[in-house]
Amino acid sequence: METAYENLGSESGGIEHEYGENVHILSEPYSMSLLSEMCQPSTAQPRFNDILDTVYRILLQRMLAQELPRVVIECDTNMKQYSPLGVFRGQVIDRSSRAVTVNIARAGTIPSHICQQLLHQVLDPEGVRQDHVIMERTVDEKGAVTGAELYGSKIGGDVEGRFLVFPDPMGATGSSLLRVIQHYREQVEGTPAAIITAHLIVTPEYIRHMTSQLPGIKIWTLRLDRGASPAEVLGMIPGRDSRESGLNEVDYIVPGAGGVGEIINNSWI
Repeated sequence: METAYENLGSESGGIEHEYGENVHILSEPYSMSLLSEMCQPSTAQPRFNDILDTVYRILLQRMLAQELPRVVIECDTNMKQYSPLGVFRGQVIDRSSRAVTVNIARAGTIPSHICQQLLHQVLDPEGVRQDHVIMERTVDEKGAVTGAELYGSKIGGDVEGRFLVFPDPMGATGSSLLRVIQHYREQVEGTPAAIITAHLIVTPEYIRHMTSQLPGIKIWTLRLDRGASPAEVLGMIPGRDSRESGLNEVDYIVPGAGGVGEIINNSWI
């Protein structure tokens, strides 16, 4: 019996950085090509959401393959009717794993739905749930972010032993996501198997804030933006210098993608 597929190894892609082993910055050419188009002023609906769907599937497939538990299976192939050798043996994702994907409205609605679809394909659907949270960032009179306000939620049960996934396109300051995770810790029973975030773009500030407040959190992103950093820092390996920055004066990501929630929904408020 074939043994080469009994241990598939771990995710090896991504750029070199010094943020720690739980941070994955994929930066692979196919998704980077689409993401660069997505961020341009000329990209509007429906092209914007078409790209969003494609790049999130790339990110989530690689993330789930790495983070979800695996088992070794044996199963007959279509060739079994012709030969006793028609049996595959190898490592796959454990279908008994349970997961929750959280829709942080409004930018996270489509990404969370995509995550739910992908989870259904490899896990027992009865163990897959989608929760919903309504919130927004709070700002001061200059427009700078001061925190996040949570207005309501629809959470379908406990999170004990579940993989808790937050697909949220932009990881700027981390204030919104930390507020949501705080809500789960205070209001929802159980301890998740892991807390995993999935983004298109994040900043150094986001990574530092999240990893300091939530040791063990797993961060996945297609791109790291640090456009507000000093020139000498941009020549260093990401994560090496504390002067790294990817935020402008009102805490939007630079170079970034602008107001992604507005573009996704074609609603400019």
